[in-house]
Amino acid sequence: METVAALEAILFVTESPIPSGELAELLEMGVPAVESELRRLGDQLDERGSGLTVRNVGGGWRLYTRPEAYPYLERFAAGPTARKLSAAALEVLSVVAYRQPVSRGQIAEIRGVDSDSSIRSLERLGLIEEAGRLPSPGNPAVYRTSDVFLEKLGLNAVDELPPLADHVPPASVVEVLEETFRDPTSTDE
Repeated sequence: METVAALEAILFVTESPIPSGELAELLEMGVPAVESELRRLGDQLDERGSGLTVRNVGGGWRLYTRPEAYPYLERFAAGPTARKLSAAALEVLSVVAYRQPVSRGQIAEIRGVDSDSSIRSLERLGLIEEAGRLPSPGNPAVYRTSDVFLEKLGLNAVDELPPLADHVPPASVVEVLEETFRDPTSTDE
């Protein structure tokens, strides 16, 4: 079997990015040669117009879908066979991603509701993990995103997340939204 074909097969079945060194050991060749073959695989995928691309993300190599395929993937994700996170789990994941390390209590305070079920689901899926304990009564756990989270989003580090400010509405919009939640009989101003 040709080296490029072996690399493609390995990258197809992996659940997480594989470092160049590990691929070199598997294929019994040097790291520079493996990286050259990975580039060759990428070129072959480009030439044939594949929906896949090879990327070095999260400390290793993996096959990813091309951005041009996203509209089709979005339609698939909305279909009945796609595995989905609930809206609550996505909210919790966002809070953890942008506020990490963060405790259950802090997550509940930010969201305004209990988040234990979503936290358990995200832990079970490997998207978040315990990052330690707070030195306060009860020693509550604090959570952070995991390497699986980074890998699923195609990031090398959390600091590659888009700035949260890009997704926050302007103060005038927030004021209008808050207005709808204010008690009209309240005299607090």
